[in-house]
Amino acid sequence: MQAEPQAFDRVLSSMCTEPHPAAREAAERFLATNPGDPATYPTVADLEKEAVSRLGDLVGLEEPTGYVASGGTEANIQAVRIARDRTGRESANVVMPESGHFSFQKAADVLGIELRIVPVDDELRADLEAVRECVDEHTALVVGVAGTTEYGRVDPIPELGAIAREVDALLHVDAAWGGFVLPFTDREWHFDHAPVDTMTVDPHKMGQAAVPAGGLLVREETLLDTLAIDTPYLESTSQATLTGTRSGAGVASAVAALRELWPDGYRAQYVRSQRNAEWLADAFAQRGYDVVDPELPLVAVSIPERLFYDLREEGWRISRTGSGELRIVCMPHVTRAMLESFVADVDRLENPASAAVVGTD
Repeated sequence: MQAEPQAFDRVLSSMCTEPHPAAREAAERFLATNPGDPATYPTVADLEKEAVSRLGDLVGLEEPTGYVASGGTEANIQAVRIARDRTGRESANVVMPESGHFSFQKAADVLGIELRIVPVDDELRADLEAVRECVDEHTALVVGVAGTTEYGRVDPIPELGAIAREVDALLHVDAAWGGFVLPFTDREWHFDHAPVDTMTVDPHKMGQAAVPAGGLLVREETLLDTLAIDTPYLESTSQATLTGTRSGAGVASAVAALRELWPDGYRAQYVRSQRNAEWLADAFAQRGYDVVDPELPLVAVSIPERLFYDLREEGWRISRTGSGELRIVCMPHVTRAMLESFVADVDRLENPASAAVVGTD
């Protein structure tokens, strides 16, 4: 095959990144193994236990249980499934802020559960009063987001946990993107901060593992047990995952990245990415654009629609929020030089006659 994969040198919208070299090598070695059949493939099964343990270190869980999923979508669907099955009710609902990931809409459709979407507040976080008004005795799950996809915001997780407990619902935290940067902030977002029951955290995003490598973690093993089904033709007797057969590439890649980078490598990466986001936000603000303050390494800025499409024509891989702002994610592959080049293109396209010279930092 002659085709080459997408280069990352102009990718500014993706929440995936180039894998760490050790993660890439591990993925290639374990490509043909199947952690979905742990008795037949014990080596990769042991690696998955290590992956879950190491992810537990990130998210404040002393005795973690879970597995390496295909990504945030699968983990979020599984969290909804756990909550639905735990209730034992014929009808159940899930309450989440409008900043929640679209995978919960898939979960609601697949699992036949009602999804109740509440607004966010002026800080783009879950509106607690709206959540409180929306939950009831049929609520199976309350969802909070730790690092929203569009603005990088962190919902008030402890407060959401308290609301969930009031109606005997579970609390799920979607930290698919934020889980590898939030450990180096003062945010309260994980199992040790709040009564979190389940969490999504993806090594293939800021964790620098190869795609696909998501993560589902649960506070108590009994929660995962609600998903278990018999697997009579396999050497193992039951299975709680959604996809069944899985490539060991994601498992091995996640372990390799975590061994190499946790915690110091991820801390340095967060500092660099956050500084890049703040530099970019300041560059746009100096040019008179409305910018959403980047609390995490994600910048949202209002630009003319024409400029957005002109930048796409220049080869920049960019996206927009649901409200139409330009959205830039400062992933590990995003360098200051890339951002300087991007802003230079903004200047040239907006004012071809006298494009500003972008300074360095």
